[in-house]
Amino acid sequence: MTVDPRHATTQMGRVRNDPRQYDALAPEWWRPRGVFSMLHWIARARAGLVPPAPRGGAVLVDIGCGGGLLAPYIAPKGYAHIGVDVTVSALKIAREHGVVPVQGDATKLPFRPGSADVVVAGEILEHVEDLPASVSEACRTLSAGGTLVVDTIASTWLAKAAVITVAERVPGGAPPGLHDPRLFVDRKLLRRECGRHGVNLHLNGLRPSAWGVLCWAIRRRPEAKMVRTWSTAVLFQGQGTKVGP
Repeated sequence: MTVDPRHATTQMGRVRNDPRQYDALAPEWWRPRGVFSMLHWIARARAGLVPPAPRGGAVLVDIGCGGGLLAPYIAPKGYAHIGVDVTVSALKIAREHGVVPVQGDATKLPFRPGSADVVVAGEILEHVEDLPASVSEACRTLSAGGTLVVDTIASTWLAKAAVITVAERVPGGAPPGLHDPRLFVDRKLLRRECGRHGVNLHLNGLRPSAWGVLCWAIRRRPEAKMVRTWSTAVLFQGQGTKVGP
């Protein structure tokens, strides 16, 4: 794949989407009001798409689990929470929050076919070089009747402006270099690839509540709420059930 040099590095010369950046940011995963604050808000919204465990011993595979931010919202639902990530420092932190850590790549998951009741891919698809391979692996790991949940960033000019041009330059935005806009996700391609593997993915937009962000910014609330929106042009969620024998 040819990399557009305008997107490959930041203005500071940092290589975009380099997972080693997360080692330096490890103390931020659970720091109140740290640079990952919004990821906590999104994790809560993501958990809202996960149904209660259908049985004892049900398994949820959390692709790109990072520091385990999904854990407190999933724990009451009754799943064995398995987190997959390439970053060892993040997995160590996730373990402290009740996640069973597995080092692995989203395009080559180390699980048997149909071994998970739920597969979650939260804020990870915009970081993978091979979207079809990642979708294939997520769907392969999911059992028939199981639920796939994703949230990611759309491949649109609006998303690139919001996430790169604006967010990397304002306090509380994503640290410069974490995202590479050439990897932002084509929504039609995502739905098509999920459909090829038996999952009809339904999308909805997601954004932070403006009032909630204001209250959070002036320290009136510990977090802001994410709300659904009709537009999937920036941040969006997807949920679907795998059909098959």
